[in-house]
Amino acid sequence: QVQLVESGGGLVQAGGSLRLSCVVSGRTLSNYAMGWFRQAPGKEREFVAAISWRGGSTNFADSVQGRFAISRDNAKNTVYLQMNNLKPEDTAVYYCSVVRSWSALHTEPKDYDYWGQGTQVTVSS
Repeated sequence: QVQLVESGGGLVQAGGSLRLSCVVSGRTLSNYAMGWFRQAPGKEREFVAAISWRGGSTNFADSVQGRFAISRDNAKNTVYLQMNNLKPEDTAVYYCSVVRSWSALHTEPKDYDYWGQGTQVTVSS
């Protein structure tokens, strides 16, 4: 049974930062790419960032490019999303996910195999 548990969400003012963490259990992370998605009320789940299995390649949505960073620690089975210069439009539930692929190029939710329960990020103006 693969489980993903996100943490680190919260309320922050515009311009602030948050660091999300996602711990995976039940499977060794090192063979798989990881992704972060988000979903705002009334909207579809959208791609935020992805990282390849060894962390050598990353991919970001245009809306977060230059503000967010993704990293992983395979020894800890953990992936991180560092979010800087947050904007009110970043408000959403953030989900981490695992794709049974080495590549960071997967941007569609249907490509991903396992999901966490999500963590709320709220950015006030």
